[in-house]
Parts: sequence; structure tokens; C-alpha cells
Amino acid sequence: MMSKYTERLQNGIIKENPTFVMMLGMCPTLAVTSSAINAIGMGLSTTVVLILSNMLISALRNIIPDRVRIPAFIVVVASFVTIVQLVLQAYLPALNSALGVYIPLIVVNCIILGRAEAYASKNPIVLSALDGVGMGLGFTVGLTLIGIFREILGSGAVFGFQFIPDTFHIAMFVMAPGAFFVLAGLTAIQNKLKMPCATNTPEAEAASCSGNCAACASQSDTCGKTAAEEIPAKGKEDDRS
Repeated sequence: MMSKYTERLQNGIIKENPTFVMMLGMCPTLAVTSSAINAIGMGLSTTVVLILSNMLISALRNIIPDRVRIPAFIVVVASFVTIVQLVLQAYLPALNSALGVYIPLIVVNCIILGRAEAYASKNPIVLSALDGVGMGLGFTVGLTLIGIFREILGSGAVFGFQFIPDTFHIAMFVMAPGAFFVLAGLTAIQNKLKMPCATNTPEAEAASCSGNCAACASQSDTCGKTAAEEIPAKGKEDDRS
């Protein structure tokens, strides 16, 4: 049987991967993944902040008043983000320059605030730390995969080692539109393989029409109705009211 500690790690990396399953933190995901190195740097920076903030918020969970918990969480996260940014400026200035404004923006990353509110503020320190490790590694893996695909397609290299001639580069993939195409492609593969994904859930499938209206007509009276059929019906209801 999987222990609750192992479950915390697996949850963030696989079951609730922030990038591919929950679709959170899309701003840095799309902005800094032009290369695998940048993606790893952003992912690990977020992981460090996530672990430390989860641990401190968990330790203070019975002290922070409920009415000011969100401002308190932001202050905690901002403090650790400042420390991480200063460390990057001192020891990895090139990476700090490449990531730019997205390091300070970790403060408002919905993954960190979401885990603080949903988990760290309600659970012990060790479990909260492991939750931060799992979510952080899941985020790092997601960013790195996108960065690898974009770097190969856009510059014919992986981690700076070029192996595809310049003639075959598709420069678009290292620019902003390339991030959307790669993310959409990976999401499409997940859907095709029926892997966990924000767009591949029972709720999403129930909300979409498969095109076989004869099969679902018995399950829903509204299945197969066109907009033209629904608008007059709505107009009649308005007239009666």
C-alpha cells in the first residue's frame, strides 16, 4: 500500500501535474520555455519557493488569522522569492537575466498560492514539504518537456548542443506562438492516449458532443438541438414571463 508520504510525491508529478493535468502556471510555462535550460531553471526556482513556503505556512497554520491568511501567504512567498532571486543574481546571473521578470512573478503563481491555501495551511510540515516537492518536480518536468520540444524544433539543439543544421530549424517554435503549438500538441497526445489532463476528464467529456446524437438523445432532451431551435424556445419562455 502506498504511504501518504509517497502519495504526496506521486500526486504532484503524475496525478495532479500542474502543467499537463491542472493547467496551472501557464504564464511562465509559455514564456520561459524557449530552451530546456531556462525551463529547468524556472521549474527548480519555483520548486524551492514552493517547498519553503509550504513548510513555513504549515508551521504557522494555527497562528495566522483566517481573515488575513491570503495576504500572509503572499508575504511568506514574496520573502522566499526575494531570497531565490538574490541567489540567482549572485551565482547564476545569466539564468537570472534570461528568466527576467518571471522570477519576481513567482509571488503570484497560482500553483504556490493554491497549494498554500488547499494543503499547507491544513496539514503538518513534513507532508506539506513533500507536497511542495511533488508539485515542484511536476512543474519542472512539464516545463522541461515543453522546453526540449521547442528547442529541438526551433534551434535544432538540446541543452545548447546543436545537432540539426540551421536549414531545418523552424524559428517560430522559439518565439511566443511556438509555446502554444507545443503545449497544444502535447495536450492532444494526452487526450488521444486517454492520459490525465484538464481537457480529458469525465466532466469535459460529458460537456462535449461526440457527434453521435442518436446515441445520446435518450440521455438528454437537449442533445442535438441547434442554436436556432433553442433561441425561439427561450424567446417563448421570456414572453410567458
